[in-house]
Amino acid sequence: MKLTRTEIWLRGILAAAISGASGGVMTGLAAVGIDPAHFNLQQGIGATAKIGGAAALINAVIGVAAYLQKSPLPEQVETRFQGPR
Repeated sequence: MKLTRTEIWLRGILAAAISGASGGVMTGLAAVGIDPAHFNLQQGIGATAKIGGAAALINAVIGVAAYLQKSPLPEQVETRFQGPR
């Protein structure tokens, strides 16, 4: 299966978002070690989930922005309809 430039570009954006979000989740889990009284996996699970979710979103946006800086929108390839042969 051959991918178009746009499909490759979209896959790159998705990969950058997933990579950034996974780093954000790890940041949320690291908060447990920094402030275990407030962020923990029992009573503080809500706060831990909120900081992990916020960090995931922010890191995903940063990852996509970095990808777009290196790979802006793909060039449009002009095609002309030749008609039936």
